Amino acid sequence: MAATTHSSPMSFLLSHPQPRSATPGTRLPLRPAARRVRCATDAAAASTKHRRAADENIREEAARHPAPKQGLSAWYEPFPPAPNGDPNERYSLDEIVYRSSSGGLLDVRHDMEALARFSGAYWRDLFDSRVGRTTWPYGSGVWSKKEFVLPEIDPDHIVSLFEGNSNLFWAERLGRDHLGGMNDLWVKHCGISHTGSFKDLGMTVLVSQVNRLRRAPLSRPIAGVGCASTGDTSAALSAYCAAAGIPAIVFLPANRISLEQLIQPIANGATVLSLDTDFDGCMRLIREVTAELPIYLANSLNSLRLEGQKTAAIEILQQFDWEVPDWVIVPGGNLGNIYAFYKGFEMCRVLGLVDRVPRLVCAQAANANPLYSYYKSGWTEFQPQVAKPTFASAIQIGDPVSVDRAVVALKATNGIVEEATEEELMNAMSLADRTGMFACPHTGVALAALFKLRDQRVIGANERVVVVSTAHGLKFSQSKIDYHDSKIEDMACKYANPPVSVKADFGAVMDVLQKRLKGKL
Repeated sequence: MAATTHSSPMSFLLSHPQPRSATPGTRLPLRPAARRVRCATDAAAASTKHRRAADENIREEAARHPAPKQGLSAWYEPFPPAPNGDPNERYSLDEIVYRSSSGGLLDVRHDMEALARFSGAYWRDLFDSRVGRTTWPYGSGVWSKKEFVLPEIDPDHIVSLFEGNSNLFWAERLGRDHLGGMNDLWVKHCGISHTGSFKDLGMTVLVSQVNRLRRAPLSRPIAGVGCASTGDTSAALSAYCAAAGIPAIVFLPANRISLEQLIQPIANGATVLSLDTDFDGCMRLIREVTAELPIYLANSLNSLRLEGQKTAAIEILQQFDWEVPDWVIVPGGNLGNIYAFYKGFEMCRVLGLVDRVPRLVCAQAANANPLYSYYKSGWTEFQPQVAKPTFASAIQIGDPVSVDRAVVALKATNGIVEEATEEELMNAMSLADRTGMFACPHTGVALAALFKLRDQRVIGANERVVVVSTAHGLKFSQSKIDYHDSKIEDMACKYANPPVSVKADFGAVMDVLQKRLKGKL
């Protein structure tokens, strides 16, 4: 798809989006001189704009300038529609409901006809105009797409830490030196967010909706929000609940998450229960508890979170100036994220922001690979499994809630599922680190899948590829320490780089440097 030329969006679009009077889809190019005049005019207007009163915050300022009603709405529908179910079954987002009447999943559906009253060019300009601003709540990478997320929520109910807007890192050296000369390889650093993982994108939506439900006039009796977690979900939930003053309850599998992940919900004041089971056992317990107590369920069984996570896909399109990449590779555990990326891309395609969607790859650790096994069987029968320990602990899930969602996303995009052994994922992570990244093991799973698909010539050297990095490497420092100390059993640790103990002596230091830099001096 050819790059799109953008004219400068009008400032009122930040909080007062209106349909253009021009024919939908038409865009008049500006000559360079005209662009300079407009930029100068915009700068002059900005310099004369009055700053808000000293005793007023950005939330209060936004309340004085409410956006006009656009007639946009969203609701829950069964996913997928039950063959013999009620075709009219739907639920308000203000209802506390997690499953359909048949016991299946729910999905948030938007009034696409209402959204389509505005052209794709309109939505592109609107979203681009909000990037990097502090206007509440549009400074968030999620809420800058509010109309595609929760169009009816009052901005005053939104709980945001200005998440998203994460870096799209050009992996120049990794692609050039280690992947056969790939010159268009990118890593979407979703872990560069408030709590260090992509889970922030979904949690801002879920906790905002809970905040809405607890406030008048709805005043629902929600005592707190709970989740089962392999680490990152608990960190995100605890931070957003702390910001909103809502109690958080976290079920964690004992001794199966990193200390860095464990300390986050503790520091944010959550009630943390360390349980002698795995994630799937924690998930069963939290569902039983939330069925008995007024505790709102925050796991990805709740489709609200996917509405926030899908905005990472829209961000990728923005960062490529609305050009569509050829491939997007996503680590998969509970499998909501792969569907969220598909949903974001597909929504943009249907509404005319782009003309196609990328092919998706779901990458799983070989020790927790139920989707990979399902895919290799030709989608004949899904078999849950007991996940084995993996350094990619956040995706150590053997019975994923969103398997049906993932299958829909992969089939719709002619997608692929690939796996990575423990040695493959740790080597891929460590090799990426040597080219300037600081990846988490889950990113290592996705990178290892890329290496395999390049070796198989499924992905070409000249294709544009985005690898999704789901968490910050600092949250998994112990696994990196063990790797570089070569302390991982039955693993060669090919790229280990331990520190060298040297006497504080010039000659000893020179001997080491001469040896290390042999042929380079």
